[in-house]
Formats: sequence, C-alpha cells, structure tokens
Amino acid sequence: MSLKQLTALVALGAIWGASYIFIRVAVEPIGPVMLMFVRVAFSAALLLGYARLRGLQLNIGERWRQFLVLGFLGSALPFTLIAWAELTVTGSMAAILMSTTPLFTTFVAAVGLGEPLTPYKLIGAALGILGVSITVGGSPLALDADVIAATVALLAATLSYALGGVYAKRSFAGLNNLSLSSGQLLSAAIILAPVSAVDLPLHDVSTTAILATLALVVLCTAVAYQLYYYLIISAGPIQALTVTLLVPVFGVVWGALLLGESISAGMLLGLAIVLVSVGLVTGMISPPRRVLAK
Repeated sequence: MSLKQLTALVALGAIWGASYIFIRVAVEPIGPVMLMFVRVAFSAALLLGYARLRGLQLNIGERWRQFLVLGFLGSALPFTLIAWAELTVTGSMAAILMSTTPLFTTFVAAVGLGEPLTPYKLIGAALGILGVSITVGGSPLALDADVIAATVALLAATLSYALGGVYAKRSFAGLNNLSLSSGQLLSAAIILAPVSAVDLPLHDVSTTAILATLALVVLCTAVAYQLYYYLIISAGPIQALTVTLLVPVFGVVWGALLLGESISAGMLLGLAIVLVSVGLVTGMISPPRRVLAK
C-alpha cells in the first residue's frame, strides 16, 4: 500500500473500532433496527447534501437495482446483525469477531473474482475458526444460547460484508467513492425504513445515547465510508478489508478506556490467533522464501 492508502487504513481502523462502542451505548435504548436506520438514513442525507453543495454528479439512479443489492449486503443486513448481537456481547468482543471478515472475503473472492486459494490461505482459515472459538469460550460472558446466537449473527455479518465488498468491486467499476457510499447508504435506508417502524424506542433516550448515535452517523458512517471505498477502488476488496486487523485492536482499547469493558486473557489469545489467520489469508504473512546459492 502507498502511504496515503496506509494512512486511510489506520484512520478507518480507529473509527470503525470506535463504532462498536457507540453501538453498544445506543442500541439498548434506541433498538437495533431503528438505530441502524437512523445511521444509514442520516449518513446518506449528509453525503447527498455534501454532493449537492459541491455540485458533484452522483450516478445512483441508473444503477438503483444494483445499489439495492449493495445496500442490503453492505449495510442493512450486517449493521442490523451487529447491533442485535451487541444487545448480548460487549463491543470489544464484537470487534474481535468481526475481524474474521477477510477470511470470508478470501473465499468469496475466490469464487467471484477468480482469486486463487493457496495452502497458506486454507491454514489461515482454519486458524480463524480456532481463534473465534477461543475468543467466545474465553470471554467473561457465560457461554449460553444468547451468546452463541450473537456469535452466529456477527459471523453472518462478516459474510455479508465479504459478499458486499466483492459485489461492489465487480458491479461498480469506474464509479467514485462518494457515489458508491451515497448509493449504498440510501438504499440501505430504503430497505430498513419499513422494518424500523416496528422497532421504536420503548422509553426516553438519554443524551449519551444521542451523542453516540451522532458519532455513529457522522464519523463512523459518512466519513468512514469515504475512506472504505477509496481503499476498495484503489487497493482492492481484500486489501481494504485488512482494516479488520486494526478494528479489533482499537475496539478493545476503546472498550477498556471508554466503557471499562473487561478483557480476558482468552479474548486476547483469540484475537492474536485471528490476526495471524487474517495475515495468512491476505498475504500479509507469507511463507519464507528460499535463498538459492548462486
């Protein structure tokens, strides 16, 4: 990656690491579907307003069917699954489990983009499964049906992200990142609008939850998606999704600093194994090269 791409990657990791903390704060008082609807709807409005002020042309209308698919896979479904899961698990644990996204992306890209599967990628995938198991089993939470269901929801969200990233790479060649992010978020808002009507807040929403939602809308969505699609367009979906190497690290740090979340040794061990697995499947960790004598 270039220095510009690397800077964008680190910034995106820090921002998305914080998003799990903001979701954890706001999801219970607001509700998972309503929170995600507010997130995508207001973020889309911000981006569309920005484009209008700048006089920028967005090529959204002519590809609305494709954007509905991307909005579902890239935002509506995974956002809602993550928010629902965080009613049960901590933000730190959610961030760690979501770091498996590149594992799913590698296999989706092998089918959708024809990228080869190497033995090291397969070993990395096996390590990823082990890392997830250790993370869940070693967390401070009791391993009950709710925790297992939340874990499955988070892993389903990673698969959805992987499908969305590869679909964006295949279907939106030549489209700029502002058009991509605006179209995806607007489509996600359209999808979630009717569902959110049955997930209205049951009681008063605190100022803290409102501020967390605003941070989620502006920083973690409107700004973050510009960085994300810049990386997808310039570096490719697998390289862009290596941001999930950084997200769990920042998620653990933010969770401990801002919410006082307990981080167990088992979670840290699981995180380490997951990061090694992601390094293997993305090529960031490569087999040693043999030095041939001349």
